[in-house]
Amino acid sequence: MSTENEGAAVPPEAKPPAGPQPDSAPASASGDRTPDAPQTPPPPPGFAPAAGHPPQPGYGHPGDAPTTEQTAQIPPYPGTGHAAPGAGGGWGQQPPYGSDPWAVAGSPAPKRRNGGLIAAVLVAALVAGGIGGGIGFWAAGQNDSASTTVSAPGDPGALNRKPTSVSGIAQKALPSVVTIEAQGATGEGGTGTGFVYDKQGHILTNNHVVASAAGGGKLTATFSNGKKYDAEVVGNAQGYDVAVIKLKNASGAPLNPLPLGKSGNVQVGDATIAIGAPFGLSGTVTTGIISAKDRPVASSDGGGTSASYMSALQTDASINPGNSGGPLMDAAGNVIGINSAIQSAGNGGGLGGESQQSGSIGLGFAIPIDQAKRVAQDLIRTGKPVYPQIGVQVGMRDTGDGATIAQTGNNGSKAVTPNGPADKAGLRPGDTITKLDNTVIDSGPTLISEIWQHKPGDEVTLTYKRGGKEHTAHVTLGQRTGDK
Repeated sequence: MSTENEGAAVPPEAKPPAGPQPDSAPASASGDRTPDAPQTPPPPPGFAPAAGHPPQPGYGHPGDAPTTEQTAQIPPYPGTGHAAPGAGGGWGQQPPYGSDPWAVAGSPAPKRRNGGLIAAVLVAALVAGGIGGGIGFWAAGQNDSASTTVSAPGDPGALNRKPTSVSGIAQKALPSVVTIEAQGATGEGGTGTGFVYDKQGHILTNNHVVASAAGGGKLTATFSNGKKYDAEVVGNAQGYDVAVIKLKNASGAPLNPLPLGKSGNVQVGDATIAIGAPFGLSGTVTTGIISAKDRPVASSDGGGTSASYMSALQTDASINPGNSGGPLMDAAGNVIGINSAIQSAGNGGGLGGESQQSGSIGLGFAIPIDQAKRVAQDLIRTGKPVYPQIGVQVGMRDTGDGATIAQTGNNGSKAVTPNGPADKAGLRPGDTITKLDNTVIDSGPTLISEIWQHKPGDEVTLTYKRGGKEHTAHVTLGQRTGDK
């Protein structure tokens, strides 16, 4: 969009241009870029930027992470003169510069008097204006009902958006999406998003959105109609980065739960709709597609001490700090994930944190709703998360070749839990796990995120290497309750 003003001064003499013109340390696997022109008046001042929203905490996920438009030039119209449109020669060849295209060949060009020409133009304009005014007055006097405005009949139905359109889905979902403000006892906190989970007033969101208020801080949820309600944390799972809060007084609140889809049925290329409060701008709707699935993502809080792992849905829908905890929906309006993290271009390749105020580069990650639903049910029922595990501690920095079981565990513990699932299946320190069922394991975080897609009691097949040879083992997943 140009900010240049249109030229208003009358040039001293109009001459056609000649010829063509140019175009202008080990962790547990259970989760630890002009042509000359008449001078014009200076451009008007631009808009002042809106006040920014204060930084929000969290992962970069839109939370805490451990996580051009090219102007298309229209080609010139075809013609012998190769003139660009608007260059003054129409589609054909232009006359030589300084000649009169309308004069008889060989006759001298008439002299032009600029002052008289300008005066004549002004007089003509005034006369024309007077005539026009007189005619308009006369016509109005002849018929009071006459109108000089021509209107075309509109189609009221054209504004009736289909329920399955983005607009239709947004109109239905927005009343069930809330903006969450969390403040800890010492004043730290930020803004995130959540959505109505059930009619009892439970709101599903990210752990990193509400963690600061979990220990006696203040928590509020504001609906799209502007009504704000106090809330409390029912349960939070740091490893999964999922939390459930509940409105303290839900009387009058529009408790219409969003329908939950099945993230297991999602395919790459499926349309997505993300709703949230990026940088505090509540009720923001963006669209995109699923650009990848089963993307292993490991993230941590601002201090880098609390890790979360997910086998994420990747989307190019614009997600920014403050979208954390909001719904990622499919083309039918069903929730398929909880927006949780973004890749940032300004943090050296890690996941951009909300504290960094990083922006979207088209790489957002959401916790699959199948997993989030199971975690939410545990949190509502007991207030504590339940994690499946195989009972080993693996290296978290080595990538590419698999997840290698450490020789020794943290704080002198054994790397393979005695009598645990892996121990019973015959795995030992130094073994490198390369597959879980049919999923290739390239690192410790990938192993953990894949295990956490399951539930305790599920049987999985592990492929591992020992001494250069490949082995398989069937492992029944154990469990751990609560965050360490």
